[in-house]
Amino acid sequence: MLIPSRNRGGLSRRRFVTGLGAGAVMAALPRPLQAHTPTAGQIPPMARARWNLRVGRSRIEIDHKMLHAPCIGGDVPGPILRWRQGDTVSINVTNTLADEDTSIHWHGLRLPASMDGVPGLSFAGIAPGQTFTYRFPITQSGTYWYHSHSGMQEAQGLYGAIVIDPPVPDPQPCARDYVILLSEWSDVSPMDMLSNLKMQDDYYVFRQRTLASFPREARAAGSPLAALKDRLAWSRMRMAATDIADVTGVIYTYLLNGHAPDMNWNALFTPGERVRLRFINGASMTFFDIRIPGLEMLVVAADGNAVEPVPVDEFRIGVAETYDVIVQPREARAYTLFAQSEDRTGYARGTLAPQPGMSGPIPPMDPRPVRSMVDMGMGDMKPGSSMKGMAMPDHAPGMQASHGHSHLMPHHEGRMMEGMDMTDMQPSPPEPSGHGMSMPEHHMDKPTHHKPTTDTASIIEVDDPGPPPLNVENQNIARMPTDRLGSPGDGLEHNGRRVLNYSQLRATRPGSDPRPPTREIIMHLTGNMERYIWGFNGRKFSESGPIRLRRNERVRFTLINDTMMEHPIHLHGMWSELENGQGAYRPYKHTLISQPGSKLSYLVTADAPGMWAYHCHLMLHMETGMFRTVIVE
Repeated sequence: MLIPSRNRGGLSRRRFVTGLGAGAVMAALPRPLQAHTPTAGQIPPMARARWNLRVGRSRIEIDHKMLHAPCIGGDVPGPILRWRQGDTVSINVTNTLADEDTSIHWHGLRLPASMDGVPGLSFAGIAPGQTFTYRFPITQSGTYWYHSHSGMQEAQGLYGAIVIDPPVPDPQPCARDYVILLSEWSDVSPMDMLSNLKMQDDYYVFRQRTLASFPREARAAGSPLAALKDRLAWSRMRMAATDIADVTGVIYTYLLNGHAPDMNWNALFTPGERVRLRFINGASMTFFDIRIPGLEMLVVAADGNAVEPVPVDEFRIGVAETYDVIVQPREARAYTLFAQSEDRTGYARGTLAPQPGMSGPIPPMDPRPVRSMVDMGMGDMKPGSSMKGMAMPDHAPGMQASHGHSHLMPHHEGRMMEGMDMTDMQPSPPEPSGHGMSMPEHHMDKPTHHKPTTDTASIIEVDDPGPPPLNVENQNIARMPTDRLGSPGDGLEHNGRRVLNYSQLRATRPGSDPRPPTREIIMHLTGNMERYIWGFNGRKFSESGPIRLRRNERVRFTLINDTMMEHPIHLHGMWSELENGQGAYRPYKHTLISQPGSKLSYLVTADAPGMWAYHCHLMLHMETGMFRTVIVE
């Protein structure tokens, strides 16, 4: 049972803004330090194969927000589980919740489908008073995590880290090793969040563009006129370019190993030592941008798999991703682990220090990101650029969008994007599907169904549903989706720091399956923010059948993001090999960020029989339809 929040009756925008002002005053006052959990982030000294975990609710208060949280052993996050590759682990999970089922999903692990922990697919769930034993061999090493897949318990505290030792000495040995698990904390229940977003799509968004932000926008655009045209374009489309996240720091406190920012979690080092930091994004709705001012980070693993070291100053970690970085502080001073939310409404932080209790300086948050035409799936067009070659059907002379996230929808009485050069636009016949704007054929993905084509000397069978319809479940079609693998993400480009991007990830050894794909499955990521419905190919889960794969076939998945949000896409049970230009050294990942208006592809070897979940890892998106079943037969 979800605990009702104190905001159950709904909260008006006025009360939000008022509360924000009061919160700013409270933030300036001294706060009592919470009880420090000495073991948070510290990996058990030895791996072991047998564990007993008890799931129950505990009264936990963090940052003045109290919740009867579903958790393991009374702690948020749960214990770090340390295993060893080659062992067979046995985990007894006992459900002591009063009247709700639970489950544990082992995120990113290769295991039998019956042990994957998704109720309704791989098993029935764990009923109150019952114990379920997960038993499976460990065939991989690295940094992973676990979380509930029942009743949105994950969003309230039921999650923890997994560290798996390799069978051979670590090629990147470090003197110290810490887990840095990032998450959110709120006394508003996920069901209340969902209800509020259904009622008002920008319910938790309070940071819009103002007169005060105009000078900075003018500098970035090159002139005040260009910035004004940009604002007019968004205004005419009834869009907000600053809507980045569905749920924000208005109700979230961002945690590092269960600690609020003022609790100052500490990790220790001796100057000159190499320190491994295992970052895990265990949040339900938040992307984090991570840096340690004054320290270079060497990225050595992504989603548990080793990559060629990449030196960076900053990186973005999507929901459910993991990254291992190595730092080597040489000065005997405190360094701040700084993880700001992508929408810049808050941050998590800790301190890396030579002595307990030290505190590093907290840097100011960066300016909030602003969405662009690239995020809309309209290529690299900017205000004032020509739309030559783009045709406007005479049945759809304008476009508008709902408030909140920017998704286009037909509007017969609106105007096209003001501020763009509308010359050379010619009318064209209506498209059979009635999709708003039409584009030249070389910009469009033509729908084909099981049509053989040639690709890398193999025959590809293409499953392409074509552009999704514009309806109550989909508000936009990305007419010019772009390859954004070389971009670190909105808000991180040209910030003066070296920021990781997906094109830099290169595996340390060739992939285990050199075969080219024999089939391509094209998936459009779609949604209607106004109604808060999300899905694949313009359909939510309840209206979609399973994706069927033949055992051991080699498949290419292509994601086209028709929305203006990042989506972390997670396929259970199998690796996703990102096609990022690294050839046979494609990085193996379990979760991939699809950037707004982008197109990316990855390869999958369907070597794991059974029924598997495939979904966006933003919890509220998954709950409202962005979920499919993959069956390997």
